[in-house]
Amino acid sequence: MIRVLIADDHPVVRDGLRGTFTAETDIEVVGEAANGQEVLDRVERLGVDVVLMDLRMPGMSGVAATAALARRAPGVRVLVLTTFDSESDVLPAIEAGATGYLLKDALPDELLRGVRAVHRGESVLAPAAARLLMGQVRAPARRALSDRELEVLRLVAEGASNRTAAARLFISEASIKTHLQHVYDKLGVRDRAAAVGEAYRRGLIG
Repeated sequence: MIRVLIADDHPVVRDGLRGTFTAETDIEVVGEAANGQEVLDRVERLGVDVVLMDLRMPGMSGVAATAALARRAPGVRVLVLTTFDSESDVLPAIEAGATGYLLKDALPDELLRGVRAVHRGESVLAPAAARLLMGQVRAPARRALSDRELEVLRLVAEGASNRTAAARLFISEASIKTHLQHVYDKLGVRDRAAAVGEAYRRGLIG
């Protein structure tokens, strides 16, 4: 019997997912969680084998909970189930230790196959996630940030606007925007917040 915990902050979603497994003789939903901390609190107590993990939940996120599970309960498999398929969502989840990554529009049969596969230790990836990972493998290694780009990024992390950063570094706002675009490209992100988060994750700033 595969013991499943459903982690999602929307009760309607949890109810729908629970219904998917009702008729399955080899899968049992043993609990639910509305955030990452609840996942950690319940996994060991309930003897969970597979966690269906949403990524964006209040408090502790799905990525943070996945990383914590990898340290505390490495035998528990995580199958991410989310609506998000951008690089900034997929890669951190896989790096944190998720065995699979599916989108919430997956058909019930696909979800059932995914749960059984990750329970066996097999990777399961939605097509969009697989394309991103293949792109990472095939792409040349991303260039390191220049000293100036790091200076700009540190100021952004401190909350500086483009105008403030330009004044601090004695360069134009246009130059700040150019440096930031280079940072986004090198880190594989789309905006300031994601750049700062990725930089902290990689230890580029602290």
